[in-house]
Amino acid sequence: MKHSRKVVALGLVAAVAAVVATGASGGKRASILACGLMPDTKTSVRWEQFDRPYLEKAFKAAHVSARIVNAQGDPQKQKSQADQCIADGAKVLIIAPIDSGSAAAIERAALAKGVKSIDYDRQVEGGTAVLYASFDGSQVGLLQGRGVVNGLKKAGKYGSHPVVASLWGGQEDANSYLFKSGVDKVLNPLYAKGVLKRGPAQFVPGWDNQKAGTIFEQMLVKTGNKIDAVAAANDGLANAVVVALKAHKLKPIPLSGQDATTQGAQNIISGWQTMTVWKDQRLLASKTAAAAIRIAKGQKPLTTGLVTTKGRAKEPAYLIPPQTITKANWRLLTAGTVPYIKKSDICSGEFAKYC
Repeated sequence: MKHSRKVVALGLVAAVAAVVATGASGGKRASILACGLMPDTKTSVRWEQFDRPYLEKAFKAAHVSARIVNAQGDPQKQKSQADQCIADGAKVLIIAPIDSGSAAAIERAALAKGVKSIDYDRQVEGGTAVLYASFDGSQVGLLQGRGVVNGLKKAGKYGSHPVVASLWGGQEDANSYLFKSGVDKVLNPLYAKGVLKRGPAQFVPGWDNQKAGTIFEQMLVKTGNKIDAVAAANDGLANAVVVALKAHKLKPIPLSGQDATTQGAQNIISGWQTMTVWKDQRLLASKTAAAAIRIAKGQKPLTTGLVTTKGRAKEPAYLIPPQTITKANWRLLTAGTVPYIKKSDICSGEFAKYC
């Protein structure tokens, strides 16, 4: 009798283990401590290429159960993913918002259930997050502005009143204004002095690269192709400029970017993009995972200060300094035993000759 009870008990343990281990294929999911909500794959390749795997790696290294999902640009899907994570036990949501309105609603609903949130990379206006984990957005813009100016000087155009156009990110993204503010600090005084001429400037809805291409095509028509430089908010928008310039058989012009993507690096080494801003997601992921674990334990996360986020009180933040990448130092991206980007990925096909 004792033996049979032992067998039954072991069977029950095995059955429970099987149920808990069941994932997305059906049944109850394993309990998780944290949930990362990535926004899409369209605005930048970074979310799946860097953020997701590095967050997963950081939590795994800490022996903490977490889930990282992507909403593919659908705010309702991001809400559903958040609800599922909370139902599966998540104590902390790491939210890279699609837009502030939907993300703020997710944060407020989560808080009502005792679940705290971290604004990841992008600020959430009107939100309730206990931490903003990101890179210094204003500094990103400063580096972009300086990159454009340095590019004009190197090209010998700085003293000839060059026309500088701007492609900002999506207006629904609070970070777009941070990047813009940094660029403005560099370029606006030069516009005021007449050193530079303010060219067409426009926000790109949803950071959509195809829309950026259309917008820049219109800018070229409006100026008769007389655009001498472009302050582009990220590598995707910058590549839209490159494609348009090549289509019109125009030469490369000073051009900024952001995210240090493989495509951005290829445009840099081939001379079509002046610079990009490297925001090492490995560091951001590890710091954010550590913060989420502390928050889940009822501890205060480490911070570097406070930031102003619209629609709420000052927000505690952990901001990481970004770095400029140019043709002179692009190999930093491929350095080390575990490089940020594999050299073989950058130096493939037509770009091999530039390496």
